[in-house]
Amino acid sequence: MRKLAITAVSLLCALATFAATHEVKVSIENTMNIQRNDVPIVIAIDDITTDFAIQSATVIVANSEIPSQVDDLDGDKRADEIAFLVNIPAGGCIEANIIVSDTVQPTHRYPSRVYADMLVATKSKKRPHAPINSISTPTGDLYNYLHHHGPAFESELVAYRIYFDRKQTVDIYGKFNKGHEVEPSGWYPNDEQLAQGFGDDVLRVSGSCGVGTLKGWNAKKKKAIHIDPVANRRATIVAYGPVRTIVEMAVEGWQYGESNLDMNCRYTLYGGHRDAQVDVIFSRPLGNEVFCTGVQDIKGSQSMSDHNGLIACWGTDWPVNDTIKYAKETVGLATCLPADIIVGEQKDKVNYLYQVSAPGATALRYHITFSSMKETFGYKTAEEWFAYVTAWRKELETPCIVKIK
Repeated sequence: MRKLAITAVSLLCALATFAATHEVKVSIENTMNIQRNDVPIVIAIDDITTDFAIQSATVIVANSEIPSQVDDLDGDKRADEIAFLVNIPAGGCIEANIIVSDTVQPTHRYPSRVYADMLVATKSKKRPHAPINSISTPTGDLYNYLHHHGPAFESELVAYRIYFDRKQTVDIYGKFNKGHEVEPSGWYPNDEQLAQGFGDDVLRVSGSCGVGTLKGWNAKKKKAIHIDPVANRRATIVAYGPVRTIVEMAVEGWQYGESNLDMNCRYTLYGGHRDAQVDVIFSRPLGNEVFCTGVQDIKGSQSMSDHNGLIACWGTDWPVNDTIKYAKETVGLATCLPADIIVGEQKDKVNYLYQVSAPGATALRYHITFSSMKETFGYKTAEEWFAYVTAWRKELETPCIVKIK
């Protein structure tokens, strides 16, 4: 029997038999003179007018269905965004047909390009850790109560974890080969897995900002300070894939100088990406508070800054305190911030930092990324890494033009 290509029209007709549907056409233009792959496209549900509540979406590009997902970002049981990834040739423009529906689609509709988990300790010997998607604690922390000390999430290229304590540090896991490793390894690969080519934790973050952790800033002592004291801390996995995973680290009642802040740090990682998007969301407009972020100063590292928001380093150090079983690791770190929020640049004892402030704003957005020299698909020298992050910043500042027709 001859297989027929699935078109947007035929799929819309099939869906209409069972559910309310609506079709939207979207144009996506790449204004750069380079091929761009796995470009994240996000469509706000509020930009689509329907007479029903949108529960799912099907995205068609060049008469073929591509993976997509619909996310509820604020937990109100209403969809907020549609996300998908596209490849666009240099200077090219493509069109996507998005068919939205009032029917929930199967969770595992597409193979997932990302993975996330958060595991809590149990009293069972057969199952010492159980998966959860959200957990909170007043004033204290759950660093030792959670496996790998907080939520972990990965794409095929890299993995991150965030410490559930006053540091909220972003830590990293480097891979030799592309693929997902967090679930089978639990972040801590055993000897057999290491022999099979698994990666491992590649950075000893200690009290630093790791890669791109937002911190408070002590202007008098000229150093980053942790997010403490607070009235409550919460960690949540908002989205598990298949296109992107979203993890949140929220605090309520952060006593920061004269301010009392409710702050939510949201990390979004897309399939095919080593970089993560960081959205810092506040419950009220900011005053004159000054924060800081950047990258850890790895011992003996080389650093680079464009003094306009991009800061990076490349260095080698022991990844853990065990210097017998584990070898030194070489990694590159980078953080990219909007130039208009930067109010200073200063290194403390353990970090290369920008100081940032945004009076009147309720949110900040920036990006983080890293590379491990063990990667078979990555970067091998500081020069290669610094050239990459310079080009990365240019892409971040030149987003594709998305228009809903």
